[in-house]
Amino acid sequence: MKTYSIIVLALACAALAGIVFVTKRGDNAQHENDAAAIVDFSNRLVSAQSQIAAGNETILTSSNRLDESQAGLLTFSNHLTEAESALALSAEQVTNLNRQLADLDAQNQTLGRQITGLTNQMASLAMQIALTQTNLARTNEDLILAQKSYALLENRLRQDVAARVIAERRFDDVFELQAQLRKLKKNPAGAVSSDQIYHSLDVVVHSNGTFHVLAPDGF
Repeated sequence: MKTYSIIVLALACAALAGIVFVTKRGDNAQHENDAAAIVDFSNRLVSAQSQIAAGNETILTSSNRLDESQAGLLTFSNHLTEAESALALSAEQVTNLNRQLADLDAQNQTLGRQITGLTNQMASLAMQIALTQTNLARTNEDLILAQKSYALLENRLRQDVAARVIAERRFDDVFELQAQLRKLKKNPAGAVSSDQIYHSLDVVVHSNGTFHVLAPDGF
């Protein structure tokens, strides 16, 4: 009976040792599996962290690029605003230049009309000057002729005065007067006309009452 108990106990111990061995082996396998799972999870975690780090770096790079793009866009926007302002200023300047050109064109037209008027006035003045010069030349000729006529009249007047003085002196002389009376009795003179009177004076009398003095021979 005691031997049987020992055998049962030995079998129970053996069974327990087997159970412990199997359990320990299962625990080791589970531990290995868990360790492998932990290692795999750790590797996945590291890979995920690497991917997250790469993603963060990509996001940072993208953010930097986005910042650069925003800065470039802001710069472009500023340039566009400046260009629009410059374009508006240029348009205003073009408008002012067009207005100035229109004013200059109107002034040129006014100046053209004034130049045309001045040209016509100059032409009229030139004609008047030419007519005045012609009149002056004619007046000068008339003046020269008048001076010549005056000189002729003065010369004739002196001759007539001298002849009258001689005649008066003859009439003052009794003997000369008696001789002249005898001459008139022998050769009585007829009626004396105006032409005969002016004939001896070298003067031509026209129908309108004007006269022209003839230059004496040798004058």
